[in-house]
Amino acid sequence: MTRPSPATTPPTSGSAAPLPDINRLRPRRSCLAVPGSNPRFLEKAQGLPADQVFLDLEDACAPLAKPEARHTIVKFLNEGDWTGKTRVVRVNDWTTEWTYRDVVTVVEGAGQNLDCIMLPKVQDAQQVVALDLLLTQIEKTMGFEVGRIGIEAQIENAKGLVNVDEIAGASSRLETIIFGPADFMASINMKSLVVGMQPPGYPADAYHYILMRILMAARMHDLQAIDGPFLQIKNIDGYREVAQRAAALGFDGKWVLHPGQVEAANEVFSPSQEDYDHAELILDAYAYYTSEAGGKKGSAMLGDEMIDEASRKMALVISGKGRAAGMRRTSAFEAPEA
Repeated sequence: MTRPSPATTPPTSGSAAPLPDINRLRPRRSCLAVPGSNPRFLEKAQGLPADQVFLDLEDACAPLAKPEARHTIVKFLNEGDWTGKTRVVRVNDWTTEWTYRDVVTVVEGAGQNLDCIMLPKVQDAQQVVALDLLLTQIEKTMGFEVGRIGIEAQIENAKGLVNVDEIAGASSRLETIIFGPADFMASINMKSLVVGMQPPGYPADAYHYILMRILMAARMHDLQAIDGPFLQIKNIDGYREVAQRAAALGFDGKWVLHPGQVEAANEVFSPSQEDYDHAELILDAYAYYTSEAGGKKGSAMLGDEMIDEASRKMALVISGKGRAAGMRRTSAFEAPEA
């Protein structure tokens, strides 16, 4: 899937080669963070039922451990079994001295076994363009398919949020916009030390505007929106509560920092069986009633509910999430007898 960029957006790689037909909307209900410097965690992550695993070279890696961690990540990407998972590496942000070497080492060493590069602390569109350019050069040099490796952009401060529309349209490689709550809370001086929980003294949802702002930018460019981590890893009820907030708005998934959070994320960001079945029934019924056999109707009744084109679009969202989660329907549409 490719997306045209707005006219005001700077060009990306400038390559004349056609972009590959990549499904950028991969399942990402649970996005598991794994320190790139910890072989034991990298081994264990392969067996966990997370939709996405990102091997981290940024915050989870001490500065002195980063150079060796790059090679550890290459080894595990090439030799590990990541079947069924989206494979991502989070590099360091462009304000550090590590970024270019992170990208070059990992992509040259394991680019064919890598789906995306996650770029943290994105503040403007040019930072995404720079990563796109670097990836294109590496792909051409190594003989990889140009444009196959995607980009995930993490919004972690006020400047990034203000520029999120331009960021989301900066590259056809972009797949997700991610909220990074910890750094963001610090950047705006939010009065809380519990990442993701509501700050004391504010009666409403302090994150609503931030999440909706990210969601609108993502959807404007057909990207996924992902919520960031919840650091109280043993508080599964708290994790579930925060995840449900993001899922209710329309987010596609959330980070998990501990194996105990994976099941909760997969559950919260999947439709209920009842909603999934109902969505599939709407799609079948609408297809029938708009057909010649069904009378070529623009709207019709499904039980006590009127369905139309808007109903079909809403049902597509729920059915798509259910199918991506591997759900199976438990009911079937039956056309009325003539």
